[in-house]
Amino acid sequence: MSTRLPEWLRVTLPGGERYRTLKDLMSRLRLNTVCEDAKCPNIGECWGRGVATFMILGDVCTRGCRYCAVAKGKPLGLDVNEPERVAEAAREMALRHVVVTSVDRDDLPDGGASIFAETIRRVREASPQTLVEVLIPDFRGDETALRTVLAAKPDVLNHNTETVPRLYRRVRVGGRYEWTIGLLRRSKEIDPSIVTKTGLMLGLGESESEVLDVVRELAAAGVSIVTLGQYLRPTRKHLPVERFLHPDEFRALKEKGEALGIAHVEAGPLVRSSYAADRQFEAVHSPAR
Repeated sequence: MSTRLPEWLRVTLPGGERYRTLKDLMSRLRLNTVCEDAKCPNIGECWGRGVATFMILGDVCTRGCRYCAVAKGKPLGLDVNEPERVAEAAREMALRHVVVTSVDRDDLPDGGASIFAETIRRVREASPQTLVEVLIPDFRGDETALRTVLAAKPDVLNHNTETVPRLYRRVRVGGRYEWTIGLLRRSKEIDPSIVTKTGLMLGLGESESEVLDVVRELAAAGVSIVTLGQYLRPTRKHLPVERFLHPDEFRALKEKGEALGIAHVEAGPLVRSSYAADRQFEAVHSPAR
């Protein structure tokens, strides 16, 4: 397995006035962003275009997934004023598209669903023009928690599949493939008007046939958007990269995924779940659709 990054994974360091302004705002409002905490390579591009991903419910996760750079441990309480601060940030920056995600909070009875719902409502009130996408945890399969989030009417309900079933136990500690597929399927059954979305990391040892089997199941569950990106090892403590996929392989997977019934597949080495989230939403709502 190679540890040297291929040339197509090299990115420009973030910068620009809008990037610096948003970074200062996040600090002033005491907000966490998965863009920073997960070391996303697209942070400069997305922030420059008015798209940001907020991480609510703190910055300490109750799980220890072996691909994730977010800190693991025992969370320190619950900040009930966080939704209002996220809404203020969306309003001040006139953000086009907000993605709200979180750490896993298995310590909370509803997994944090009520805070997700309140954040959606607050952003709607403060910035009506902003599209709201939520990237939620699996809530350990709790349908009541899922219904709480859906009742607040996000524009997009996202929950990442992350990897193929065979690798779940090694990659996604504490999660279950069945919870993920079940959540996405039930979301579409509960409210068909809400776009459902998911993403997978590639390069962890999965085969193409395994990936396409998952995509086929996602299409059957009514998922409209799938993101496929290259897994990058955050630190030496995390899972190693088994293989770097060439951009041509991602282009081929996009074509195959859409042929299997997914309305829009965003695929590329640097694609992440929230990358170009606004364009993904537009793609499934364009007049051609």
